[in-house]
Amino acid sequence: MSDMESMATLMESTSSKLQQLRRAFAELESQSAVSLNLKWKQLEDHFHGLEQSLKKKFDELKEQEKEFEETVAKSEQMLDQQEAVVVAKELTSLERLQQKRDAALAVIFGKSKLNLSMPVTNPISKSMSNNDVLNGNHGTVAVKWPKPAIEHGADLQDESTAVKPRSELLVLCEEMNVNGLHKFISDNRKDLTSIREEIPVALRRVYDPYGLVLASLEDFYFGDNLILDGKKDGNLLGVRRTCLMLMESLGQMQTDATTGCILKGQMLTATIKERAKKIALEWKSKLDNLDFDASNGNCLEAHAFLQLLATFNIISEFVEDDLCKLLPSVSRRRQTPELCRLLGLSHNMPGVIGVLVENGRTIDAINLAYAFKLTDQFEPVELLKAYLKEVKSVPHVKTGKISPAVQNEINERELSALKAVIKCIEEHKLDEKYPIDPLHKRVIQLEKAKADKRRAVEAAKPQSKRPRANGSAYVPHITSFSDKSFYQAPPQRHSYPYERQYVYGAEAHHHPTMISSAPYGISPAHTTYYGNGYQVQYQVPYIH
Repeated sequence: MSDMESMATLMESTSSKLQQLRRAFAELESQSAVSLNLKWKQLEDHFHGLEQSLKKKFDELKEQEKEFEETVAKSEQMLDQQEAVVVAKELTSLERLQQKRDAALAVIFGKSKLNLSMPVTNPISKSMSNNDVLNGNHGTVAVKWPKPAIEHGADLQDESTAVKPRSELLVLCEEMNVNGLHKFISDNRKDLTSIREEIPVALRRVYDPYGLVLASLEDFYFGDNLILDGKKDGNLLGVRRTCLMLMESLGQMQTDATTGCILKGQMLTATIKERAKKIALEWKSKLDNLDFDASNGNCLEAHAFLQLLATFNIISEFVEDDLCKLLPSVSRRRQTPELCRLLGLSHNMPGVIGVLVENGRTIDAINLAYAFKLTDQFEPVELLKAYLKEVKSVPHVKTGKISPAVQNEINERELSALKAVIKCIEEHKLDEKYPIDPLHKRVIQLEKAKADKRRAVEAAKPQSKRPRANGSAYVPHITSFSDKSFYQAPPQRHSYPYERQYVYGAEAHHHPTMISSAPYGISPAHTTYYGNGYQVQYQVPYIH
């Protein structure tokens, strides 16, 4: 018998117990020589009150027990449903795994049946460098690289994708022709978006894709003993962008390979990691001489170094704090959030965002805060308002004593900051918390003042007088020209997809701040600055 049933039985027996008590009280009253002050009616009312109170509480307990049983039943039903879903997913995964296993066995058995003979490789002179062999510059020695197992596994994947690599790209990759691959990408830079999709598919057709990409990195710092910054040399900049694209394509190939077959030569081995580590250590020493402040969050060299660590999985070979110090130098690049996740640095992002805020890179900080869901810790609207307030401030200048040149610089700085803030508000849909109408009005006001000042300056310039013919020389009056324009339009330059900004435009609105130094201790570089202390920025076009 349960506790509730025993309690119900006891409560039903209260009436009989009460009758017994009544008879006992009457007998006591009859035999007592002294009259009692307490009457039976009072006792009866008291016990009836207790009985009603107990019944009420008992009914409440029964209701609660019923609700609890219903909740337990619903929970058990939900658990059964979830268990059924998990079992179904497990069965689906097992079926997929079996299909992959069958496909791998088919490739192995197909290779054994075809019984392909490996091409004979002639001895290579020790005087040749590895780069010469990979690039095909080996004189009279004929070297043929073994192809994958008739590319059967790659064909299985290619059929399932809509991307079909160009035949020239496939040949260059299969022949491990590094120089030819660089030239092909350079010559087709107008169609880099399609090439970027084709390269991962082409790399799956290569027997040693890791070796191919590592060989392509040898010229990353080639001939730049005096020029470490690739933006000062158009050709070097193109080579570095190509290297970065190849490393990212190799990482994409690794991700795609999880759904297909991987050949033995396409696995990331300890030897490959050691070669990649050697290159990374060399690049790390080069980074120490670069001016990260001049890159303004768009440093290609730092990005390539971090991508090298992620692609070849050698992150553990370097100190985590050193890698975090490089993140502000790549904060504007669109691949930075995903790169940080691959490097396992997501937990360090609050510190990186704090560095950006303290160095006046508020827009970068907000973009990363949204990417890593840290907007509760770094409230965007408050940061934007503080950023605009700081931009408008004029340090070390007394009121009423601002020169026109300084005022022009202040207005330009505020105009750039306003445009960046407006775009940030629109990108992240913050207009409800931070209305942009007042900001638009201020932009119009500053642009109008700028235009009026430009017209006033032009009007104040002395007008050059046209010389008259004095009879000594004939001065013809030119009435028409063969070309309607005095200046030919510059050739169109094709932007490189890796230089697109994260979510906003030019970083002209990023300026130094008067706040204390960043916790990572990023030292400022001594470069060319404007009179107001803000660094000169030059955008070098991509000339591959």
